[in-house]
Amino acid sequence: MSRTTIRVMRPDEFVAVRDVSIAAFKGDPRIGSLLDILRASWSWEDALSFVAVRDDSIIGHVLYSHALLDAPTSIVEVLVLSPLAVRPDLQRQRIGSRLVTESIAALAARHEPLVFLEGHPDYYQRFGFRPAASFGFTAPSVRIPSAAFMVHPLPAYEPWMTGALVYPDAFWRTDTVGLRADNT
Repeated sequence: MSRTTIRVMRPDEFVAVRDVSIAAFKGDPRIGSLLDILRASWSWEDALSFVAVRDDSIIGHVLYSHALLDAPTSIVEVLVLSPLAVRPDLQRQRIGSRLVTESIAALAARHEPLVFLEGHPDYYQRFGFRPAASFGFTAPSVRIPSAAFMVHPLPAYEPWMTGALVYPDAFWRTDTVGLRADNT
């Protein structure tokens, strides 16, 4: 069996990352647009894009984007985990778990104090994510279910850091924030 390696994405791998991410989200074109807009924005940093590689092929990806926390005393730079993607034929093989575990471990050495996400609580709690409201954080949209709005404190976190998460513009421009009501 081939070995899977988790590492930082090389810039020449972006197209493969984009393709895997779109496939993982059942062809949703918003995911490709989200990645494109993030990559062209202030919130992208190459060192925050992690890939799972097997046999020289990208099989998974997790991205952390720079975002802001509107805390009572100052603006705090934080991170948002989104998207997390694994090639559809390789899902449920713990590749996504390895991507999150190994990338979170790498983030511990950075200056950002918090990682936020919208996700399934049963999945993300195993990585140390907790309900963000319990820390005094407010979601950037009322469309984000409270149980899905989660945070992972990193070593730089301090208890005074509370307030509202402000997503990068890319999430709004691609309408990838929270859940929309079914209009059918």
